[in-house]
Amino acid sequence: MTLACGLDFGTSNSTLGRLGADGQPQLLPLENGHSTMPSVLFFGFEDDRVHFGRDAVAEYVTGADGRLMRSLKSVLGTALFADKTRVKARRLGFGEIIGTYVGELKRRAETQLGGELTQVVMGRPVQFVDDDAAADRAAQMQLEAAVQAQGFRDIAFQFEPIAAALDYERQVASEKLALIVDLGGGTSDFSLVRVSPERAGAADRSADILATAGVHIGGTDFDRLLAMSRIMPELGLGSRTRDGKRHLPVAPYHDLSTWHRINRLYDAQALRDLRSTMREAIETERVETMTMLVEDRLGHRLIGAVEAAKIALSDVHLTDFVFPVRERVIATPITAAHLSAALADSVARLDATIAETLRRAGIGAEAVNSLIMTGGSTLVPAVAGRLQVLFPEAEIVRTDVLGSVGLGLALEARRVFGP
Repeated sequence: MTLACGLDFGTSNSTLGRLGADGQPQLLPLENGHSTMPSVLFFGFEDDRVHFGRDAVAEYVTGADGRLMRSLKSVLGTALFADKTRVKARRLGFGEIIGTYVGELKRRAETQLGGELTQVVMGRPVQFVDDDAAADRAAQMQLEAAVQAQGFRDIAFQFEPIAAALDYERQVASEKLALIVDLGGGTSDFSLVRVSPERAGAADRSADILATAGVHIGGTDFDRLLAMSRIMPELGLGSRTRDGKRHLPVAPYHDLSTWHRINRLYDAQALRDLRSTMREAIETERVETMTMLVEDRLGHRLIGAVEAAKIALSDVHLTDFVFPVRERVIATPITAAHLSAALADSVARLDATIAETLRRAGIGAEAVNSLIMTGGSTLVPAVAGRLQVLFPEAEIVRTDVLGSVGLGLALEARRVFGP
C-alpha cells in the first residue's frame, strides 16, 4: 500500500500530516506521542548513532560528545549549502544531512501507518531567499532532491501560509478575507486568501489567493539579534584591542549567535584565531570566557538559553539571563524593551512585507477580516503588538502555531494525489 502525506519541514520543528479515516487531517505522533519533532540531529561520537528531535537535544545538553545540527532549512539556497560538516572521519553535505532527518520522519510515519509513503506535498516558504529568484529556485530543488533521495517518488510543493489557510478554512461559517501571518523559525510569510465553506473543496483555489509575499526573517534571526545586542557584549563584542586602534572582529560573535553557523567556530583554525584575539583584547577576561565557551562547545546551549529568554518575554517584562561557563557566569538582565529594540529593524521589514502584500492585492488593511496567526514567532510581543496596530478591526485567530501548516498540507495532498 502506498500513501500520500503532507510534510512541514520547519526551521525549528517539523510535522507530518495524513487524512484520517473520517476524512479529517491529523498529525502523526513522531516522537514519544508528540506530533511535532524538533528539526535537530545529533551525531553521537560515543555511540556512533544519529539522534533526532528531543532526543538529539537531550544528548547534547547532557554533554555527550558529538555534533549538533539545527536550523538546517536556513542553509537552503545559500552559499553555506555547499559546505561540508565533519562527523568523525566523514564530511557530510547539508543535502545529505537534511535527507537523513526527512528519512527518519518518513520511517517513523511508515511504521505507524503500515505502508510506504511515496507521495508528499512539501511545505515551502513564499521566499527561501529574499530578492533572488535563482537562489529561491535552487533552494526548492535542493530540498526536493533531499526528499526524493529518501524514497518519495511524487513530490509537490505548497506555500506554508496557504496550507495554514486550508486548515483554518475548516472552521469558517462564511466567506472571509484572511491575512495568513506565518512567522516561523527562518522565514516570515504573508498571504491574502479568500476562504469560505463553499470553496473549501474546490480543486483549483488559485483565484482565491489574492497575494503573497515573504521575507527571510524568523525566530532564529530574533535569537541572533537578541544575542548580539545583550549577550555578545558580555563576551567582548564592541570592545577594542589594547592599542586602541581597532574593534575586535565581529564575525566570531555573529557565528556564535547564529544557530547554523555555530559549528564553524569549532574548527581548529577558528579557535586559534579566537585565542589570538583574546591576547590582543583590552577586555581579555570577557574574550577568554568566549574562548572557553567555544572550547567546551557550549555554543548551541548558549543560544538555546537566549531563545528561552526570548520566549519568556512573551509573558513577563524582565528575565535574568544566567549562563555558566566553567567557573564563570554570563549574567545580564533582559527586558521586553531590550527585545523590542533588538528587533526594531526586523519588525520594520515585516511591516514593509505586509504593505507589499496588500499592494499586490490592491486592497487596504481595513478590508482584512481575519488575521490567521501561525508559527511560534507570532507570540513575540513586538510582532503581535505591531499586527494589532496595523489591523485594529480584524479578528485575530491563533491556530495550532506549530501544527496548522502540516494539517493544511495533508488536505493539499488529498487534492493533489487523491484519497
